[in-house]
Amino acid sequence: MAFSFSKSNRWLGYALLTTIFWGIWGAMIEIPEKNGFPATLGYTVWAFTMIPPCIFALYQINWKVEYNFKSVLYGSLAGLLGAGGQLILFETLKIGPAYLVFPFISLSPVVTIILATFLLNEKTTSKGWVGIGLALLAIPLLSYQEPGNGATGGYLWILLSLLVFLAWGIQAYILRFANETMQAESIFFYMTVTGLALAPIAIGMTDFNQQINWGFSGMYSAAFIQILNAIGALSLVYAFRYGKAIIVSPMTNAVAPVITIVLSLLLYAVIPHFIIILGMLLAVVAAFLLGIEEETENIAEES
Repeated sequence: MAFSFSKSNRWLGYALLTTIFWGIWGAMIEIPEKNGFPATLGYTVWAFTMIPPCIFALYQINWKVEYNFKSVLYGSLAGLLGAGGQLILFETLKIGPAYLVFPFISLSPVVTIILATFLLNEKTTSKGWVGIGLALLAIPLLSYQEPGNGATGGYLWILLSLLVFLAWGIQAYILRFANETMQAESIFFYMTVTGLALAPIAIGMTDFNQQINWGFSGMYSAAFIQILNAIGALSLVYAFRYGKAIIVSPMTNAVAPVITIVLSLLLYAVIPHFIIILGMLLAVVAAFLLGIEEETENIAEES
């Protein structure tokens, strides 16, 4: 990807790009839906906005996609887990309380950290673990929503939330694992293909009896907003190429919501709950510790 990050901080640069794009995306994502463009169709639009970053990525490798069995398997798994988790989330939010669902699934980096620690043998120092711990504490706090709706589907929403939690946690691990044996660009290509392959399911989940806004404030604004998510996803794949999963995953999951909350405050003049403010403070400290820790380690390895 054509950005001039130094070798030692390349992972951090891409991780920050992801947090910035995802942070802005998070602040704006509700706009199309509030204007009458369903979230399921928003997924479909997102799948198509993955194409431009994919073309950019493939250009970087002269269109030479890796198509051996392992590459197809790892890339497709990463795409199916990410996109499939999103589709399951749509159903989860129909029957479960958002103020419980989001904190639950936001802890998916726990899965990534466990897998990366035991299967990839990734390690960090005590300072790094403090940063990871603070990030994991910050994520559910940043996802806090005051109780406003109750679960209507019994305990099914818990099972569905668990599936999303596992899917996204395992996806992040696979992104790191796959980068050991294949190019990041090929990974993103298969993520794009699988995202598009699941689009018909999202369309089938849409209630077309409702009035749908196909205009600028609906579908077209969704496209503009979803391209931010797509670019952030490409940056994330590169971040996992150069950085540790136990660092990248909690950092991006903790910092992006901070940007979302700050922008939402500026755009909508909404004062965050004190629990969310606490989460923001923890996330900032965690990001600082993780960034400094990994940067120090990289410099030590190069010297």
